[in-house]
Amino acid sequence: MYILIAILCIIIIILFSTLNKRIRNLENEIFEIKKNLTDIKDNEVKDFSVNQLSPAADKNSEKDENPFETQELQAEDKIHVSPVFDFLKQNALAIVGIFTLVLGIAYFVKYAVDNNWIGEAARAGIGFAAGTLIIGTGHFLRKNYNVFASIITGGGIAVLYFTATIAFREYHLFSQNTAFLMTCLITVVSIFLSYYYKSEILIIFSLIGGFLAPLMISTGQSNYPFLFIYITLINTGMLAVAFLRGWKSIGWIAFIFTSIYLGYWTIATPEFITVYFYAVSYIVFYAFALQNYFTKKNLFPWDILMLVLINFTGVIGTVYIFKQLQYDPIIIFPSGFALLNSFLLYREHTEKRFGTAYSVFSGIAVSLVTVAFALQFRANLITCVWAVEATLLLFIWKKTELRIFRNFFYIIFPLVIIAQMMTWTKYMDAKNLNIIFNPLFLTSSVTACTAFINLLLLKKLPERRENNSRFFENIFTAVSYAIFYTAILLEIIYHISGKPLIVIFSIGMLFSLYYIFAMLLFRKKFDINHTLEVGLIYIFFSLIIINTIIAGTGIITHIIMKDIDLNYYLMYGLYLIPMVYTAVKILPGSYFFRIKLSYWFLATAVVTAVSMEAYHIYLLICSENRADMEQLEEYFTLLYLPIIWAVLASIFIFKGLKTDAREYGKAGFALLGITIVKLYLYDVWKMDNVSRIIAFIILGIILLLSSFLFQRLKNIVATMVEKSDEKIERNETDMQ
Repeated sequence: MYILIAILCIIIIILFSTLNKRIRNLENEIFEIKKNLTDIKDNEVKDFSVNQLSPAADKNSEKDENPFETQELQAEDKIHVSPVFDFLKQNALAIVGIFTLVLGIAYFVKYAVDNNWIGEAARAGIGFAAGTLIIGTGHFLRKNYNVFASIITGGGIAVLYFTATIAFREYHLFSQNTAFLMTCLITVVSIFLSYYYKSEILIIFSLIGGFLAPLMISTGQSNYPFLFIYITLINTGMLAVAFLRGWKSIGWIAFIFTSIYLGYWTIATPEFITVYFYAVSYIVFYAFALQNYFTKKNLFPWDILMLVLINFTGVIGTVYIFKQLQYDPIIIFPSGFALLNSFLLYREHTEKRFGTAYSVFSGIAVSLVTVAFALQFRANLITCVWAVEATLLLFIWKKTELRIFRNFFYIIFPLVIIAQMMTWTKYMDAKNLNIIFNPLFLTSSVTACTAFINLLLLKKLPERRENNSRFFENIFTAVSYAIFYTAILLEIIYHISGKPLIVIFSIGMLFSLYYIFAMLLFRKKFDINHTLEVGLIYIFFSLIIINTIIAGTGIITHIIMKDIDLNYYLMYGLYLIPMVYTAVKILPGSYFFRIKLSYWFLATAVVTAVSMEAYHIYLLICSENRADMEQLEEYFTLLYLPIIWAVLASIFIFKGLKTDAREYGKAGFALLGITIVKLYLYDVWKMDNVSRIIAFIILGIILLLSSFLFQRLKNIVATMVEKSDEKIERNETDMQ
């Protein structure tokens, strides 16, 4: 076995030396080729005049005039995303290799431990020696293989971190304070090496190790102040390196880790001292986000996103702590953050710069003031903050036309809806809420207002012109109007929850009808498209059918049983106002009748409403108790309902003949057919002789009158056609 291993090692050494020699020869050849190409390019450049190069420069200068569409912004937007994937693709083998090497060392140490070759101190020593050796190897390779050397060095740093952790947690070779100092020393050394080597990759390794070090040496006893002093020192070092080297990735890594630690501390044990660390973190990351603003007088996409996130995470954390500890005023933090952004906004205004930075600072300041007012009235924290943040992202998207803010808006807006739905569930357990001025309705108001602002912003986005499909906008508009509707409806239902169930249902239906009616009435001002308009009309008449059958009948029953007052029926009957107005004024100018089915649907709604209201009034006049209702219901169905349907059928037929809407005539004949079938197959067998005679006589008269009107209109139409033909022939004769 050992002989095979030795032979394998010799073969590997021979192959490595051979390949290494060939690689060096290739490097020399490539160097000579590059040198020759450089000489050729230098000679070609001399042949070009300055005037030949100037148009390109002018073209680039024209592109830079628009602060929202410069290539610099686009490059800055991609600089932190594309290189990450390129790095992973180009160096995946090296990353897997160093990871495998670290695992190999670990398994070797484990094998040695299992066979009692080394003691605990020696194990730790091997780990520290292996990590140092790997770092030394990376240092040796850094001149010719910078990226590869950074990965090697990062692997060595990882070995040191894990060795210190195992030596403390498993072997107990030193105390927690000593372990912490060792991890701090490793972090400082790694950051120094990163800065010295000018390697952003290495400092990412170092920063991740620095933030994970407290977890590695944790004993389960939470010492949060000490932890965040350490994190603050790391963030301060990160900020210094970011300003000196311009490395943006380290700021985002530090922000993510800091937010996770702060969030966990805030939820686990809310303490007032946490507020100080929120304030310090806010200052550090705000300075990080404003680096380009102070150096290049501009804000890039990732800077803007950092500003938005640090403001709203800071508000959520600090306000949550104040709420848990019952401190006041809770608006001090959003107000303070708004004041800082207002100062920057004032700076932009005085220098008369009204570009991206001006829009961002104004949007953040207004958003924070809105959150402050909402929180002062005890509105739900998370829902309000997310709703305002979503609107802010949409506002920045509109101003900069950068898709990163659109993508984050798409992510946050569904979270707003979920948070709002969770807020609405609190109505079930709420007690003694004030009308309107209560936390639940104020939270809904904030969400509704932001949704309304979102609709206004969404209408003016450039993507509306690029994308012919408005599917997303239709969905978003429908959801936004649903938020308004649900917020008001739940508030109404909560305050009338002591009423009988049928009264609550009736009021809810009445509100729903008037809400849709208002949307249809102001459809042009709301810029409601035709698809949504037709959908609302269908919903409107569907609700009328449900309302008359369920709510109306229930109200009448409770009135007859003396459970409620007659005024509730008068209130219920208010649905007739929007119904009549919609049918007369709104429908003719809408796209509703472009669908043939719409005529039939409208006819069904009218027949249902007229029939049910006649039935309701009949019961109110004739019934005195529940027993009378059952008899009168059967009598109405047998005698009066066929008459009502016959009259309505005649009206529909007349309407269809008088106008071009032939579907009305078809609906009328269909209703008449249903009436006749019902009369002959059901009604006549339930009536007494007198009622049967009356029903047949009245129905016969109606049918004769309908036939007479039909023949008369038919003759009128024929006469008009003949006169038209005669006029055409007369004109042709005159022309000849």
